[in-house]
Amino acid sequence: MSPLKVILGILAAGLTLSGCMQATTYEATNTTNFKPHDKELLAKIRYTNVPVAEPFRRAIVDYHRKELPGSIVVDSDNHYLYYVLNDGKAIRYGITVGEEAMAWSGIAKVGSMTEWPPWHPTKGEIERLGVPTFVPPGPDNPMGSRALYLYSGGKDTLFRIHGTNQPEYIGASISSGCIRMTNEDVIDLYGRVKLGTIVVVLEPHHGDSPFNSQMALQGGGGNGGAIVQ
Repeated sequence: MSPLKVILGILAAGLTLSGCMQATTYEATNTTNFKPHDKELLAKIRYTNVPVAEPFRRAIVDYHRKELPGSIVVDSDNHYLYYVLNDGKAIRYGITVGEEAMAWSGIAKVGSMTEWPPWHPTKGEIERLGVPTFVPPGPDNPMGSRALYLYSGGKDTLFRIHGTNQPEYIGASISSGCIRMTNEDVIDLYGRVKLGTIVVVLEPHHGDSPFNSQMALQGGGGNGGAIVQ
């Protein structure tokens, strides 16, 4: 699928679904908890900081699954990451996920956490994408502002939850398998989690969000949600 078709699909989902939502007031991202270094680097980005399509903006939503508060649940089918709260609520973030053939699913833990990480592409990424073997930290690094490294069975899965320098693809399935968030959203998530946090990545076709991408394209409804920025 061409990048243009991906972007048009995301915009179509956003426009269709926004018509089914209750009126919501969006606010600028709260940068109070951003460190001076975050503000410095985010001010130097060279990519276009495209606003995320409305259905994929950060929101507090009702949450019916049984994961414990403090857990992370990734619904790749519908391009959402949930941080589970108390009292049947969760913070829902829009994400970019991997193409199905490159995706990983299972139960993992956050085994390592890094602010403004470097990028060490895998051998497959170097061969497939023609990228260098190392990209230093910075505002235009594809790893973005934060990275959570997923471990399973005590071993690094090589999959990460991290920022992105391509916010226009939030809501799409184009990555090499990692879970991308906007740099602002991943800073927010990073501040909530700790080492050992459980991460449940649902298998393909097991997502059950009532407010999903496919429904959006078919003109279905959503569950609304209070937006948090």
